[in-house]
Amino acid sequence: MTRFALKRRAVDRLRQAREQASRPSPPLRIPRARDHVDSHAVPKTVRDMADWSWRFLVIVAAILVILKGLTMISTIVIPVLVAILLAALLEPVFRFLTRGLSRTLSAGLTVLGLILVLSGVFVVVGQTLSSGLGEMTDQVLQGVDEIRAWVRDTFGITNVQIDQYLTRAREAVTDNAGEGIGPILTKVGLTAGHFIAGFFIALFALFFLLYDGPQIWTWVVRFFPHRTRTGVDEAGHIAWGQLSAFTRATVIVALVDAVGITLVAIALKVPFPAIIFLLVFVGAFIPIVGGGLSGTIAVLLALVTHNPFTALLMLAGVIAVQQIESHLLQPLLLGRVMKLHPLAVSSRSVPGWSSVGSSGR
Repeated sequence: MTRFALKRRAVDRLRQAREQASRPSPPLRIPRARDHVDSHAVPKTVRDMADWSWRFLVIVAAILVILKGLTMISTIVIPVLVAILLAALLEPVFRFLTRGLSRTLSAGLTVLGLILVLSGVFVVVGQTLSSGLGEMTDQVLQGVDEIRAWVRDTFGITNVQIDQYLTRAREAVTDNAGEGIGPILTKVGLTAGHFIAGFFIALFALFFLLYDGPQIWTWVVRFFPHRTRTGVDEAGHIAWGQLSAFTRATVIVALVDAVGITLVAIALKVPFPAIIFLLVFVGAFIPIVGGGLSGTIAVLLALVTHNPFTALLMLAGVIAVQQIESHLLQPLLLGRVMKLHPLAVSSRSVPGWSSVGSSGR
C-alpha cells in the first residue's frame, strides 16, 4: 500500500471519529420497576381487562347518577313519559283531524277529547258507587259475617279469638303509623298534589308532542354527533312506528281482557260490573301486578257479596280469560306488531295471574 493511500485512510478515520464525537449521545434510560412489572408480571390481556373494568365502572356510576336524578324529578319525567305513550296512541286521531283542520286545532281537539273521555269515566264510576254504595255496604257486612262463620266452623276459632286477632292487627298498624294519622294525611295530600300536577303536565306535553312532534325530534337529534345523526333519525322513526303499533295492540288486548272478565262477573251476578271493567282495563297497562290486582278485586267482590263457591268460580273465570289472552291473543297481536314469532311472545307469559299488563314487560 502506498504512502498516499495510508495517509488518505488515516484522514477518513479521523473524519469519522469527529463525526461520531459531534453526534449527541442518547439519553441514559434508567429501567423502572413498572417496566419490569408490565413486561413480566402482568400479561397484556389482564392489563386490557383492567382498563375495560374501570371504564365500565365509571359508565355504570354515570348511569346510576342519571337514574337518581330522574327519580328526583319524577314529577316531570313520569308525566312526560305518559304523554309520549298517549301521543303514540292518539296520533291516528290527530292525523285524521289534520285532513280538514289546522295542526293547532287538531291537537287541541285531540287533548280535549281525551279529557272528555276521562271525565266520562270518572262520572260513570261516581254514579255507580253512589247508586249502589248502600246496598254494597250491607252485602259486604253480610259477607264478612259469613266469612267469620266459615272460619269459626272450619278452624274451630271462636268469635272472641277472631276479635282478638283483629285488635292485634289494628294495634300493629297503629304502632307502625308513627306519630299518628297526621303524617299519613300529609303524604296522601302530597301524592294527590303530585298526581294533579302530573296530570296537567302530561296534557301540556301531549299537546306539543302532537302539534310539534317532528320538530321536537329534530331538535333532539342535534345533540348527537354529526356523523351519527342520520342513523339516529332513522332509528327514532322506526321506534316511534313500533311504539304506536304496540300501544294500539295493547289497548285491544286490554279491552278484550276487560270485556271477558266483566262478562264472567255479570254471569255470576257480581256487583259493580262497570267498575270491574274499568279496573281490569286500567290494570292491563300496569306491568306484572296490574292484572293480578284487578282480578283480585273482582274475586273479593264475589266473595263478600255471595259465597266462597261463587268467588272460586270468579277466580276460575279470571284465570281462564287471562290465560287465553296471554297465550293466544297477546302473542298473535303483539307478535305481528313487533315482527316476532308468537311463540317468542307467548314464552314470556307467566302462568297463573298473568295479565295484559305483562305486555308492558
